[in-house]
Amino acid sequence: MRVIIEVEVRPTESEEKVKRAVFSIIKPTNLSIKELYEGFKLIRAECSSIECLEPLREIARRQQAELALRSYLIKYKHGTKITLLLHKQAAYVEKLSLIDSERESPLGPIKLEIECSSEEELEELIDYLAGSSR
Repeated sequence: MRVIIEVEVRPTESEEKVKRAVFSIIKPTNLSIKELYEGFKLIRAECSSIECLEPLREIARRQQAELALRSYLIKYKHGTKITLLLHKQAAYVEKLSLIDSERESPLGPIKLEIECSSEEELEELIDYLAGSSR
């Protein structure tokens, strides 16, 4: 399994606050910050285990949003890959806000990409994050 988060840091934002938003979603094993242009940066965080998604799982549980998360995971899965967009400001305050378009997050979304090695692993991931449907 490969988990990647990418999020833009705009000149008006605090890099530390954007990092906090990332850590509210995953526990990365690798985090890099790349200068893009004119004060814009890109934070990229990666991990490779289901356990690194524990923060996302806990937010969904706390908000009782497992069903909403499950429907988004299924809606945005393509083969063995899932790409989700999350509202950056909501993630900063440890709230789950799944969005359909980058326009829904004024300062840009957090892009979460999860790639599994098989359909079975993907189903396990969905059950882990959103509770078992069985």
